[in-house]
Amino acid sequence: MNTPASKAAASKPAAAKTVHLAVYDTYADWETGHTTAHLAQHGYTVKTVGPAADRPVTTMGGVRIQPDMALADLRPEDSALLILTGAALWDTGDDLAPFAAKAREFTEAAVPVAAICGATAGLAREGLLDDRDHTSAVSFYLAATGYQGGDRYRDADAVRDRGVITAGPTEPVAFAREVFAMLGVYEGEKLDAWYRLFHDSDPTAYEVLQA
Repeated sequence: MNTPASKAAASKPAAAKTVHLAVYDTYADWETGHTTAHLAQHGYTVKTVGPAADRPVTTMGGVRIQPDMALADLRPEDSALLILTGAALWDTGDDLAPFAAKAREFTEAAVPVAAICGATAGLAREGLLDDRDHTSAVSFYLAATGYQGGDRYRDADAVRDRGVITAGPTEPVAFAREVFAMLGVYEGEKLDAWYRLFHDSDPTAYEVLQA
């Protein structure tokens, strides 16, 4: 579908059209599919970023992914957005801490970050949620990290504040909606229609998207 948003994306420089998707072992497959699929349909290139470029990772669903690049080689200036996916590894040690540290680099460079599920705990440990409105699976999940942002926790499907998007594991559609809003992929009535179609199965929303 050729929309004004897709035309605008096509006219952007390469860095503004490239989204980086973090991938690592135990990555929760279901959490970012809506986001990456619709970004790709609107002129964005999605590049996967792993701990190493020469080592495949295996998702929670058993899918093997060969990363496009290593985390160490990722620069904020080459990206429009860093997506941090949920994974069991966020809760079992510090293996993914470098990805949270990279998120800090992005925020300091004013390049947005979107984190879902366990990745929100990574941001909390990095201190990125101490002074931002945010959400996650449940408030006590983040409280267990010892972070200082408990008073900024919001009971919401997804939250966007100062360049950081957060969502819990059961809200991949709301997560995608906030990404699209941030990047201008869908706006206003069409953004609402996209959400109603994929979240609520509202057939009338399809007509709005096709208009």
